[in-house]
Amino acid sequence: MKQLHQLREKDANWYDGRTFSLVYHRSDAHTQLLKDAYGLFFAENALNPSAFPSLRRMENEVVSMAAGLLGGDDQVCGSMTSGGSESLLMACKAYRDQARADKPHITAPEMILAVSAHPALMKAAHYLGIRPIVVPVDADFRMDVAAVKQAIGPNTIFLVGSAPAYPQGVIDPIPELAALAQAHQLGLHVDACVGGFMLPFVRILRQQEGHTLTPFDFSVPGVTSMSADLHKYGFAAKGASVILHRTPEQRRHQFFVYAEWSGGLFASTTLLGTRPGGAIAAAWAALTSLGRQGYLEMTQGILATSRALQDGINQIPGLRVLGRPDMSVFAFVSDGPDLFAIGDLMELKGWHIDRQQKPSAIHLMITPAHKEIVASYLADLRASVEHVTAHPELASEGNAAFYGALSHIPEDAPERGMVSTFIMQHIEGLYRQS
Repeated sequence: MKQLHQLREKDANWYDGRTFSLVYHRSDAHTQLLKDAYGLFFAENALNPSAFPSLRRMENEVVSMAAGLLGGDDQVCGSMTSGGSESLLMACKAYRDQARADKPHITAPEMILAVSAHPALMKAAHYLGIRPIVVPVDADFRMDVAAVKQAIGPNTIFLVGSAPAYPQGVIDPIPELAALAQAHQLGLHVDACVGGFMLPFVRILRQQEGHTLTPFDFSVPGVTSMSADLHKYGFAAKGASVILHRTPEQRRHQFFVYAEWSGGLFASTTLLGTRPGGAIAAAWAALTSLGRQGYLEMTQGILATSRALQDGINQIPGLRVLGRPDMSVFAFVSDGPDLFAIGDLMELKGWHIDRQQKPSAIHLMITPAHKEIVASYLADLRASVEHVTAHPELASEGNAAFYGALSHIPEDAPERGMVSTFIMQHIEGLYRQS
């Protein structure tokens, strides 16, 4: 245990709100509840639902609660997974296998997604032999519907929209995408891994203020599946997500069954075989303990913190928030001093910085842990901007030089291929035995 505590000393400081991704912390009491629930089912395995009816019941109830939040009726069904990547992979598998059954003439299936869609969808396409057709976003960073319409072809099997898209935190035009999907008899998956357990409450708060939120869930005819992560704004333990389908018939294409094994009959609802019971129990505990009112109050606080940070960033000369974020996920750019040099200085001040490209931006995801750091973050950010303005040579040093060089390589240049090679080598180096 002493060694474990020592190993943590150089990890990102999420507890004090100095990290803006990866960890979603509500409170110490809530975390202890998750640990207790997880520990109670630490050894249980959801591989065999007959052996552990407790896990089966909790999973069914988690799926039911998620479907209820996301506009689903009694037909909407699904499964718990280990996270957003698995949920998205299961969605892609279901559409691919459904196309194999209903449209056997399609031998080279395609899916259409925006450039802002999560890379886990590209990974799923790579694994499953689906060709991704990537379309641009409009000036508001939302999926370009006209480009989608033009991209639909004879091999298209489904469309993907995001609620919200991770880079700029905006909801794609789901009603328009759903109408297109219906007109062409295609599926529409809404990736709500980030927003699935927050947007329903944002919608309520917007309505109370006399505003509307872009419809994004099963209440929109034509939305045929959704993914939503419990371990993000559901504030459950990792790893927990849900994949939801409009009908049981569609979900059936997600399953895998093998009846010829000498070890017995085998069936699996998701990618994983062994599934930790603790993650299911902790997700159930999070949803039932917080309840709708708890999530509503928490969303209200998170939105207030997000607005304070966005307003503060927009007031710093040269900086501006991109687009019109729909919840608590957003990015900002610099129209003056080098943004990545600013990021380097912020990291020296103890902040963990998430950098983006196309356009170059710094990304933030707000949780209750950030309520107390608004003033200090904005003060450090303003000081960093002023320092880089006075010392533009910082753009040629550290991470700023590396990211700056990448951002200036044209997309169609041969050198872009070297970027992937470099990333691969970097990952290999990280996991080389010490």
